[in-house]
Amino acid sequence: MPAESRLADGARLALTTFTTLPVRAGRIDRPVAGTAMALAPAVGALLGAVLAAILLLPGALAPPLVAAAVTVGAGALLTRGLHLDGLADTVDALGSYRRGAAALEIMKKPDVGPFGVVALVVVLLVQTAALAELAGRSWPAALAAVVAATAAGRLGVAVACRRGVPGARPGGVGALVAGTVGPVALVGGTVAVALPALAAVPGRPWQGPLAVAAALAVAVGLLRHVVRRLGGVTGDVLGATVEVVTTLVYVGLVLSG
Repeated sequence: MPAESRLADGARLALTTFTTLPVRAGRIDRPVAGTAMALAPAVGALLGAVLAAILLLPGALAPPLVAAAVTVGAGALLTRGLHLDGLADTVDALGSYRRGAAALEIMKKPDVGPFGVVALVVVLLVQTAALAELAGRSWPAALAAVVAATAAGRLGVAVACRRGVPGARPGGVGALVAGTVGPVALVGGTVAVALPALAAVPGRPWQGPLAVAAALAVAVGLLRHVVRRLGGVTGDVLGATVEVVTTLVYVGLVLSG
């Protein structure tokens, strides 16, 4: 497949995977999936810019907490809630203390267990609280913060799909994308996310990149645990990674001391 065609198909797949944009899907295979996962941080940055506008535009009319809650809701709407669903399913599976096929079976169930509910509540509350604080910053800093956090969450997916990480099932999203992202794409994605993070905390340019690095380090540890318990990654695990990394970056950006 020509490189230009693979890039175009990968971009379309990334947009349809990580947003609700009505983009017509192109060819889908492992090379295209790898390109899509490598482009995930760029899609995250685009989504982050939209969410930052949602956060800041109502800021003059509504209290920061209300604007933050609307922004979190918009984020779920613009991603079809898939990442939140993946978070709930993954936490339920890990919380069951089962392994392999038994844990994967729990992830397939349509209901949400108590571990999943708690995870959803905590993540949504933390994101809302952090965004309320960011809404009080200058618009360039708030924009940079939301873009960096949202892009970092999708960079977490690229990390989860790096070479050497297996899929948990022979079919499904996890099997399609597992092991498809090479080190060059990971380095490029990391640099691209770190750049807006530099402007996310006024007067402390080091804090944003540090927050991204710390969140990704936690994600790597979580993924190792998931691979031990489940045998590899699934689409739900990728969604959980998005939410965990995004939330941790938000926390890192609002810490003071």
